[in-house]
Formats: sequence, C-alpha cells, structure tokens
Amino acid sequence: MVQKTVWLPEIGELTLSKRRGNRNIRISISAAGRVRVGIPTWLPYSAGISFALSRKKWLLEHKAKHQILQFQNGDRIGKSFRLRYQYDSAAAKTSTRVLDTEVIVKSNKHLSHDAVQEKTRLAAERALKKEAEKLLPPRLQELARRHNFRYSSLRIKKMSSRWGSCSSRQNITLNFFLMQLPWQLIDYVLLHELVHTKHLNHSASFWHEFESVYPEAKSLRKEVNSYRPVINSVGLNMT
Repeated sequence: MVQKTVWLPEIGELTLSKRRGNRNIRISISAAGRVRVGIPTWLPYSAGISFALSRKKWLLEHKAKHQILQFQNGDRIGKSFRLRYQYDSAAAKTSTRVLDTEVIVKSNKHLSHDAVQEKTRLAAERALKKEAEKLLPPRLQELARRHNFRYSSLRIKKMSSRWGSCSSRQNITLNFFLMQLPWQLIDYVLLHELVHTKHLNHSASFWHEFESVYPEAKSLRKEVNSYRPVINSVGLNMT
C-alpha cells in the first residue's frame, strides 16, 4: 500500500491510499474525523483529490457529527499535562515537545490551523501514552493484589474501539485514551479486564464476579460506553 497526505482548505488533512485490489474510489472518515480516500493503483492522486472535493459538502456534514476537537492554548490533556502553544514567525515548521507536565507546540501558523491541530493531536496522544505507561501499571497491579487476580503481562497502546482486552493467556491490553476518563471509570475498565482472567465471556458468572469486587459495575457500564476512545474536549478538562 502506498500513501500520500495532502492538506485541503476546509476539509483539512486528506490521506490518499493506493492499494492493490481497489477497483473504485472510496472515501471514509475515521472515528477521530480523519478523511481517507482509497484509489486504484492506476489512478493519479489528483483523481482522489478531485473526488474528495466533489464530496466536500458530505465531508463537512459528517466531520461536524464527529465533533472534531479544536485544541485551545492551556487545555488540560489527561491527568497532568497542559497544552502550551507558542507562536514563532521564524519557525520553519510546526514542532512539538512532550515534557513532564506540558505539551509544547511551536509554529509560524495559528493554533487553529488544521495542520497545527493535527500536529497537536499527535503530541497529545504521545502525552497520554506517556502518562498511561506511568500510572496504569501500578493501578492494575494494586487492584489485582487487592482482589486476588493474576495476569501474565500488560501492554498499553492506542485502540480504535475498545478500552481494553484480555487474552486466554491472561495478557491484558489497555487503551492509553483511558487517561481521559474519570478514575472510577478507569478502575471499571481495569477490573473488567482482571475479571476476564477468570471469565473470558460476559456470562452471568462474569458479572457476578465483577460486581463482587466492584458493586457499581453494572451502573457504570452505560457511562463507560458513552465515551469514545479518541481525544475529545471532555477528556481535555477531566480530572
């Protein structure tokens, strides 16, 4: 697969993807609002750009439904980071740094510019991953010790649709977007995966065990499901 990324006014960043087997041009928007156009290998990239422009009205309507976050200077990211934007007219390009408590973005463009927003989003994801790797392992270990669960390993990564998973070998994976949730919901997800070390399905036995260690489990289930694993304005201001 060969890809090319371009920036279009109003639409923003557009990823053009050539893949063997593509017979038609297809357009899609990810959960995070990113636009992708798949085109046959024999078509020029300009054909994909023209197709996206011809669907601009549809794209803008659907991007609005995704409620794409607009980062603001000073936004909170996760539990301990703050966004600090620095305008620099002499900067050759937009640069980002993730420090101990700050995500610093420096650019010769305004923070509202789509390309700067995209760079900021990627830096914010790095910050969330850094924070998750620091805070989630001891939290999981403590909950496992307190409730007599055992797991083989822990992996933290970006997941597009799930907060966590547990394999039949008791290997737990957690989504670093968890750092945007309140701690009671983070604990819900961690205990949910720990219970899966004993019950791999969502049977009555699973829920009985889950509620025995976390009585609020069923009442919090709907609240957890109301969040999406993407960077959002709620997550930026959550404690």
